[in-house]
Amino acid sequence: MKVLKIALITNFNITEKANAAVTVANRLLQENCEILIAAFNREKLMRIHKHRDEFRYLPLDTVYAESDILIALGGDGTILEVARRAASRGTPILGINLGRLGYMAELEIGEIESLKALFEGNYTLEKRSMLRVELFSGNELRSFCYALNDAVISNGSVSRIVDLELSEGENRVATYRADGLIIATPTGSTAYSMSAGGAIVDPNVPCFCVTPICPHSFMARPLIFSDAATLEVRNVCAREKMLYLTVDGRMNFELYRNQTVRITKSNLQTNLIRLKPCGFYSKLRLKMSASQMD
Repeated sequence: MKVLKIALITNFNITEKANAAVTVANRLLQENCEILIAAFNREKLMRIHKHRDEFRYLPLDTVYAESDILIALGGDGTILEVARRAASRGTPILGINLGRLGYMAELEIGEIESLKALFEGNYTLEKRSMLRVELFSGNELRSFCYALNDAVISNGSVSRIVDLELSEGENRVATYRADGLIIATPTGSTAYSMSAGGAIVDPNVPCFCVTPICPHSFMARPLIFSDAATLEVRNVCAREKMLYLTVDGRMNFELYRNQTVRITKSNLQTNLIRLKPCGFYSKLRLKMSASQMD
């Protein structure tokens, strides 16, 4: 029987998360597996727990390269970070919620007995589409990255109206005066886009969600595009020399006047492990109800 290589990814600087990771590791080691942990976390773990010879401490890139399964312990931000790093290899990701909402997570920390299903092959993979986000200056590609949730163009931490021109292919769609613009995947439709008044979209629907943030017009409404579209957002703001492009809430890029962000469907995807029969709408109802109780 193959020995599964399972990576544990969390913020080991936070004692509660480090303890949760060790609890998960102890359960996994009852099965036929190896536990992979990024080497820079070794000293942090040793301060809380004695040295664990059964863990393999490797460079972070090697952890992602060698693992058969990635377990992300934290909130949705942790899963987003793991998804971007894992997408090129398609490594399956299991989220264990240690945050508040944990919308993308499959398990709570009290449900780790369910991990046995990983060794029995008793799980499914839910494929989530991703964005390819490219930053152009004229015809020159300056940078690119991938997003599972969204790309946001705004004035950064300063809340001030900006001007953005949206095009689909060769066709200009609209010029927005707003605090910013969100382009989201169906996965990201339940995140910032939803908070800004965008539609909630089933992850199986092949589309992009475009949602203006606090638009200065009654005519500016959220739009849904086919994910076969090529969307371009140009900074046409005369008052602000520079705006910001934020991808999945983690990566930031400077967007100067007349520079363009091009967004297309990526050929990469995120594979989320599902151990429960709970579907999208059941989870939506459950998580949204929980958020109202906080």
